[in-house]
Amino acid sequence: IDCFYVYPTVSTDQTTNSDMTPDEAELRVVEQQFARFGSVCRPYAPSYRQVTLGGLMARLGSTEDRGLDRGIGYDDVRDAFRYYLENDNAGRGFVLIGHSQGSYVLTALIAQEIDGQPVQDRLVSAILVGAAPTVARGQDVGGSFRTIPLCRSAGQTGCLIAYSAFRSTSPPPENTLFGRAPDPSLSVVCTNPAALGGGSGELHAYLSGSGNTIVGPRPAADWVAGGPVVETPFVSAPGFLTATCATNEHATFLEVTVHGNPSDPRADNIGGDITPQWGLHLIDVNLGMGNLVDVVREQAAAWQ
Repeated sequence: IDCFYVYPTVSTDQTTNSDMTPDEAELRVVEQQFARFGSVCRPYAPSYRQVTLGGLMARLGSTEDRGLDRGIGYDDVRDAFRYYLENDNAGRGFVLIGHSQGSYVLTALIAQEIDGQPVQDRLVSAILVGAAPTVARGQDVGGSFRTIPLCRSAGQTGCLIAYSAFRSTSPPPENTLFGRAPDPSLSVVCTNPAALGGGSGELHAYLSGSGNTIVGPRPAADWVAGGPVVETPFVSAPGFLTATCATNEHATFLEVTVHGNPSDPRADNIGGDITPQWGLHLIDVNLGMGNLVDVVREQAAAWQ
């Protein structure tokens, strides 16, 4: 099978929309979020004229669009997907993977180009992290997509996985940017990558070992007190993180619990926070990376 990835808002171009030449940030996010999927599928990651970090900050700070053009980014991804289908797909199954702006673009692409169309037969799954796809309240379909249900087991295909992560100690506030449906008849999707059937599960996270994040270098975490400095790009800490889908009065979200133990030398916490309304958005994908790769591996085996 193939994986087709649309990356989040990372471009540092000085314009409100990026150009078609990937900058260092766009290359880095592919390494952080997508490269590991290459072990289970053929990877495709098109460049697109996304709204840049500067453009996003301008929009968040104003009620005006300030020259933003969200349409051209979608057009680029749609054209890349059509080109991929015509020239590279050859009847193979495909997984669509996105985060943040990339997930919003893919949500529109699925609704307009895939849902209810013949090509839907080739959709192995859609993994739309850090966005807000919806379903009819209490249902597995409806909302953003008419005929694409939520994934409830790793062997299920043709289905949707989506979540936005928040700490158990800092759930979505009233002004949350994620997890809130626009209509009371709808619910924002949360499918726990560690337990698709529901309940709690252990996250197989791949967190940054060197301090690299999707928005640039940050101070590296002290993963082992008094121990050697971690020099590998990623760190995996078994038994450290669990997750469950939860709902409070403001949002539906993936609730992440950190199981630190002050009596051992391992770190007792994780980074990834911006402000309370953003939750763990910076590391949404990293948190579920190992689980998601395992799910895609099982879906690839099940897809015919």
